[in-house]
Amino acid sequence: MMSFIKGFPLIIILILFITAFIMPLIKKTKIVKGVSLISMSLSMILALINLVFVINNGEYLYRIGHFNAPYGIEFRIGIIEAMMGLLFSFVALMIIWYSVYVIEKEIKESKVSLYYLLINILIGSLLGVVYSNDLFNCFVFIEVGTLASCGTIIVKDKKENIKATLKYLIMSCLGSGLVLMGIAYLYSMTGHLNINYIHKELIKTYLNYPNAVLIAIVLFIIGLGVKSAMFPLHNWLPDAHSSAPSSSSAILSSLVLKAFVLLMIKVLYRVFGIEILNHFSVLNIILILGSLGMIMGSIFAIFQKNIKRVIAYSTVAQMGYIFLGIGLGSDIGVSIAIFHIIGHALTKSALFLSVGAMIEQTGHKSLDHLKGIGKEMPFTLGLFSIGALSMIGIPILPGFISKWHLSLASISAGNTILIAVILISSLLNAVYYFPIVINGYFGEDNLKGKIYKSKSKPLKELMPVIFLVISMISVGLASSGIINLISLGFQ
Repeated sequence: MMSFIKGFPLIIILILFITAFIMPLIKKTKIVKGVSLISMSLSMILALINLVFVINNGEYLYRIGHFNAPYGIEFRIGIIEAMMGLLFSFVALMIIWYSVYVIEKEIKESKVSLYYLLINILIGSLLGVVYSNDLFNCFVFIEVGTLASCGTIIVKDKKENIKATLKYLIMSCLGSGLVLMGIAYLYSMTGHLNINYIHKELIKTYLNYPNAVLIAIVLFIIGLGVKSAMFPLHNWLPDAHSSAPSSSSAILSSLVLKAFVLLMIKVLYRVFGIEILNHFSVLNIILILGSLGMIMGSIFAIFQKNIKRVIAYSTVAQMGYIFLGIGLGSDIGVSIAIFHIIGHALTKSALFLSVGAMIEQTGHKSLDHLKGIGKEMPFTLGLFSIGALSMIGIPILPGFISKWHLSLASISAGNTILIAVILISSLLNAVYYFPIVINGYFGEDNLKGKIYKSKSKPLKELMPVIFLVISMISVGLASSGIINLISLGFQ
């Protein structure tokens, strides 16, 4: 039984890939949606069983094929990988559930089966990046995921989507190329592609090739920085996220960026290790860029008139917190970065879906046209408001927990100036989120002529967003236990 459960990560990816290629053969869109929902539900159940197994029995390596590492491919499933497997499949399931009701309003019916094919391939490849213990295998999954991501944006078939996709594709290819060069450097120095074996060789020989090791680290930071929207490499993100269908925006922001930043953590802390990182002082670069992202992402968001662009720039700011945690270089810093990945994935997917509902019902994306929306869609704006409060950092919610622990980690690292950066960023978050909520619910001019609940969506269509918000609050309430689990997994 134990060896069967150890195969669950591979089974999850196979379920998603195999069902993806069945979808175009099915003529009825209802059945395609059903296949997508069932495949993602199965994946989530297997991911949950896998997480319980890892918590009880510890991490394990799973060989794929006939050859043992370093020649064969293997998955490494620790607590963090198992948690991410559950997070990715749960958030994807909620987004697919939401899209079932609305996707025909955003894309042509003839492209619905293609859309769900792309989503299954995308989630499968992101999980491949999370689970793989082999750098070249990670690269293959990155490439598959990038093409599927582009597909989920361009599927809308509008001029702005084609432009945004081309921009994303060019930037992404640049990022992928740099990652591949980084892998080539490591292979030439160590003769291995397996993460554990590369680390063993590097620790013995990195002083012999200091320049090559430094170049490899920088290649990975820039390459994966482009993929995960690290400031100032983020300029593809606002266009891609704001022009895509709402469900695609939710997946891109909440999951796609997170898989690449997790790979960055894996590369920095497991391929190179803290000894090599401290020797070259590269973490300071990530710390500075993370801090800049937190401030500049929020400043850009303040000046946006399109609500989806506001949330897209907010993502740049929130990724800054994750890079700040990575750059601190301490166990607690990285643990909080991973905790923020969980909180942000749940929050941002809920925000994009609730905004998608507002745009669908009103036909407007501009903030001016959404004034008074709280009277017409009180419940939807309520869900948006809870997500916004988490982003700002209101206690109990996961956004606050991340900021609080990052502040503590900054103090223990002797870098108290970062507390000011976190505070300024939180205030800037409030500057662009609060007006949306206040103008939605209050002001005689805003509410004039609006009819109470006139544009409300049926409860069944909002259920996935409600589940995401409940999960987000639960993560905030159970934060100490989750952070302890992550710390255990990171040791």
